[in-house]
Amino acid sequence: MFDVGFSELMLISVVALVVIGPERMPKVARTAGALLGRAQRYINEVKADIQNEADAEEFSRIKATFYDATKAIEYTANQVRRELDATAASLSESVAAKAETPLAAPVEAPSGPAQLDLWPDIVPAAGPAASPNT
Repeated sequence: MFDVGFSELMLISVVALVVIGPERMPKVARTAGALLGRAQRYINEVKADIQNEADAEEFSRIKATFYDATKAIEYTANQVRRELDATAASLSESVAAKAETPLAAPVEAPSGPAQLDLWPDIVPAAGPAASPNT
């Protein structure tokens, strides 16, 4: 608050010693110290109250932000739920419609052994380039 250096304090003490006198100086110094201590405690108390009020205001602001976010998430979840319900109903109708249609004639399995070529790129082709001893 005030910028009082050592030289200013010495000047004030010398003037106070001259004006007040040496016999009353200790009592005045104690009283001044007590008053300054009380003022400092009061200032710290006011600072703490202001800080608590600012924290409470910030907390309520954060609380409102979270409340808005939860409302947005709830709204989105309800939209997704409605879309899923509509999709499920559509699929249910589609399955019911397929169940009502007659099945086509069964497909006959081919006779004889079936050859599956699972890895055509890995098996080397027949011919002169395929032999490793060339």
